[in-house]
Amino acid sequence: MQVPLIDLKAQYLSIKEEIDKAIEKVLINGNFILGEEVKKFEEEVARYIGVKYAIGVNSGTDALFLALKSLDIGNGDEVITTSFSFFATAEVISLTGAKPIFVDIRPDTYNINYKQIKDKITKNTKAIIPVHLYGQPADLDEILDIAKEYNLKVIEDSAQAIGAEYKGKKVCSFGDIGALSFFPTKNLGAYGDAGMVLTNNEELAKRLRNLRAHGALKKYIHSEIGVNSRLDELQAAILRVKFKHLEIWNEKRRKNARMYNSLLKNVTTPYEMEFVKHIYHQYTIRVKEREKLQKYLQEKGISTAIHYPCPIHLQEAYKKLGYSISLPESERAAKEVLSLPNYPEMSEESINYVAYTINNWMNQ
Repeated sequence: MQVPLIDLKAQYLSIKEEIDKAIEKVLINGNFILGEEVKKFEEEVARYIGVKYAIGVNSGTDALFLALKSLDIGNGDEVITTSFSFFATAEVISLTGAKPIFVDIRPDTYNINYKQIKDKITKNTKAIIPVHLYGQPADLDEILDIAKEYNLKVIEDSAQAIGAEYKGKKVCSFGDIGALSFFPTKNLGAYGDAGMVLTNNEELAKRLRNLRAHGALKKYIHSEIGVNSRLDELQAAILRVKFKHLEIWNEKRRKNARMYNSLLKNVTTPYEMEFVKHIYHQYTIRVKEREKLQKYLQEKGISTAIHYPCPIHLQEAYKKLGYSISLPESERAAKEVLSLPNYPEMSEESINYVAYTINNWMNQ
């Protein structure tokens, strides 16, 4: 039996008529940059998340980068974040000229350990970027309290967490700015790169729209140095179709996770805090001898992935910048985590097969 990590073809076929019609509409209209589809999608996502403003951009990476730029974070500044995340979380900080300051993670949620944040704050600290890793919200109450105490900005990296909730409220609505990614494999994925920035601050929203379009709110009139990072009209049209299915798809992922939890034995399954809604962008277990298990699963036709095999502070790019810190929980997790197949179209038969195969290996 073959079980892919994710099946984007199956998802497309389930909504093919809607997708094809949406694409055709854009092609016929002939408006491909910042058209009506982008505007409507921004309005729909803002309403869904519970914020006033949503600004469509080229990618989740750009969403984080422009969030930092809109807050005037740059040379000499420091931004506290997690090292156990996709590289872009720290990369964007470095691209502004600021310095990422890494904090270790909680071993159960894999999110930033808020208890260690205060020790990292200096006179140069300007912001905190918590990552809602794998689709589970970070400890937002505690993080926001620290930010308020030290007058710091909070940028929520919600690239993996659209639809996740913290105490009944959607993530991306807590901090000063939230960032979403619509990379194809995300719970809400485009057919290419796409992202979004969200905020309740009118001035920040205005500046973000300016920054994404070469620093120009009015064509050919540039008030500052910006970038070219506009959400593509075709991608917005595709995302609007898929957005209607997001809640159902997220619930299917949660159902799959519950089934995995009931079947898997002798491995560490994902921990979900009682006051959050985890949307399982990744269903990630933890196991010793991870590579041996991964190889065994591959031989049995089961695809898996490692998110992430090397914490950012140990990446060559940051070693070259002089980073030589130790973050034991992040380093330990990087050696043990393994993401299993989990997507809305996945059958119960496939979940049973994956769990049976893992349990069989564990009992050898």
